[in-house]
Amino acid sequence: MKAIIATTIFGVIMMFAGLMVSNKKSIVAIATVLFAALLGVNIWDLTATSADAANNLFFNNMLRIEHYSMWFNTLMTGCTLLYALLMGKEIIKVGIHVAEYFALIFFILCGLYLLSTYNNMLMMFIGIEILSIPQYILAGSDKRNLKSSEASLKYFLMGSFTTGILLMGITLLYGASRSFNIMEIASMLNSDALNPLALAGILFIMIAFAFKVSAAPMHMWTPDVYDGSPTPFTAYMSTVLKAAAFFAFLRLFQVSFNTLSAHWTLILAIITAATLLVGNVTAVFQQSVKRMLAYSSIAQAGFMLFAVLAVNKFAWQGIIIYAAAYSVATIGLFSVLVKLKDFTYDGFNGLAKKEPFLAFTASIFLFSLAGIPLTGGFMAKYYVLLAVVQQGQLMWLVIFALLMAAISVFYYFRVIIAMYFKPGNPEMSSTLTTGDKLMLGITCALVILIGVAPQLFLNGI
Repeated sequence: MKAIIATTIFGVIMMFAGLMVSNKKSIVAIATVLFAALLGVNIWDLTATSADAANNLFFNNMLRIEHYSMWFNTLMTGCTLLYALLMGKEIIKVGIHVAEYFALIFFILCGLYLLSTYNNMLMMFIGIEILSIPQYILAGSDKRNLKSSEASLKYFLMGSFTTGILLMGITLLYGASRSFNIMEIASMLNSDALNPLALAGILFIMIAFAFKVSAAPMHMWTPDVYDGSPTPFTAYMSTVLKAAAFFAFLRLFQVSFNTLSAHWTLILAIITAATLLVGNVTAVFQQSVKRMLAYSSIAQAGFMLFAVLAVNKFAWQGIIIYAAAYSVATIGLFSVLVKLKDFTYDGFNGLAKKEPFLAFTASIFLFSLAGIPLTGGFMAKYYVLLAVVQQGQLMWLVIFALLMAAISVFYYFRVIIAMYFKPGNPEMSSTLTTGDKLMLGITCALVILIGVAPQLFLNGI
């Protein structure tokens, strides 16, 4: 609860900082300090969360503050701090409104906190909108690039249309249950006979969330938006924001709709299979590493959908590990990508010879995204697949996912092959400083730590 108030106040502070501070590096420093303070507030919230559920309800039972939600918020705030430390200098290059960019990120975190704690579908809707609207602005923040404006417009139009679908789903569910409270909806669906109105509402909400998490066939916006948006903001959009949407997806379907899982599991399983197929196969044919990562994020969404499919405790563990591992590795890889002028595979040729440390860290991040053992990505995939295996159904989907994971190794390793085995002299957009090396080293250590000691992250649940 305190974190929601703090991130709003910090966002306002950054808006005023843009008026009073002209030095962009000073603005980045202020934002970084505020992100660190926000992480401290989240830790305070985490330790202060009561074990008594009755004491954790706020705003007329519209928010439910739970230990699990607070732990997720703490991890995602930590990833945001890591993002600011790695990408701060690159955000300066995007445009002149640096303070406003950070203010929007603070408001995005406010939406994230609402999505992790909502107990009412109206609060869920507000959280999604607070999360989404700053994204539309950040996508079009590079006014010198026509592709950025195109990405923003496309994202806004598609997002607005999906908002209508989400509202329709909420309306149908309210008509079926006479309540917006997700616990009361769960009780109604558990006690009443099968309600076609409720099933229609669930379908509409599933479609809307599939758009938010880039699941096929609602993924069409993702490659163009990710490719056209400024690279520093693409890194944030494809990680922390996606994790927040998945957490809200999981919370609603596990709490309210679990009793009807037999009716929606097959539809979601087909969406999951299509997401894995489209994301992995299309990524193979990309020539731009940035665009490949856009399709890769679609494929990663396919794996994260396993957590929604599995109605058991392993699903909650899986989404935590996947959110942390995927966010850290992807932010790290994008921080390597922005150091290069050429985003094609040829732009990575010979990087290991020119910048061996940069190539090494990029390899670790790629290993994690591919799911190689001893990295966070391996444990992330293990936990989400284990959740479905423990459920005892959809084994065909687990086998299909493993085949798709094997395909993903090909396009991730293409980058490693270019760095280590192809001659070239890649052009750098900025020099690699000692501070950059330190932060990249810490990020690599986090990726490996998640892989070898995942219980450090699960024990916080």
